[in-house]
Amino acid sequence: MPFDLDIIACEPTPIGLIYLRRRPVLGDSGEIVTEIALDNQFLMSSGNTKSERALSSFALEMHGGTGLRVLVGGLGLGYTAYEALRSKRVARVEVVEYLAPVIDWLEKGLMPLSRELNSDQRLTIAEGDVYLRLSQPPQSVQSLHDLILIDVDHSPDERLGPSNASFYTAEGLALAKRHLAPGGVLAVWSYAESSPFADALRAVFREVRVESSSFENRVLSGEETNWLFFARD
Repeated sequence: MPFDLDIIACEPTPIGLIYLRRRPVLGDSGEIVTEIALDNQFLMSSGNTKSERALSSFALEMHGGTGLRVLVGGLGLGYTAYEALRSKRVARVEVVEYLAPVIDWLEKGLMPLSRELNSDQRLTIAEGDVYLRLSQPPQSVQSLHDLILIDVDHSPDERLGPSNASFYTAEGLALAKRHLAPGGVLAVWSYAESSPFADALRAVFREVRVESSSFENRVLSGEETNWLFFARD
């Protein structure tokens, strides 16, 4: 790894070595960002959080209700969950994170948002597979969610695990839809556009929005565009 990377933690997981690391932003600003990487795959950076936050803010804008129950698939550095919790219309946020070390880093205060997230009583975090949960019937009407925000894979076509593939099909989306309360919104983050996934969403939901989120990548010094998929009935 480059000499300017500071490895804060490195732990084995079922899908590879997960790293928490820090590095300076390119240039002379002196800013340090926190990153998560899996083996040799970069996953996320605290220096570029616009699209993760937009996943929550756009979904909240689409719903418009109050007392909202939010399910977040993938904790990451916590920016998707934090953006949801910034809204007074949100009653609770449940995060399902597959990798136990990521949850541990947050609890130990190693994440940029550890203090804010650990102190918010509306937030609960559970270790588990969000795709597995969404493939099974909901336990009760009370367990339904107004917003389901998924930020796990690189994209619908580039996934961290082979078992995730079924979620991105019309059949998998129909199973996941059962976990939405009436008027609920499903939102999915991706680093790339995916027409097949958009078509699968349109086969299941009445309304589908595909939004691009462009930003200046301050870590790598270049423009980047991520893609956000939203669906509801």
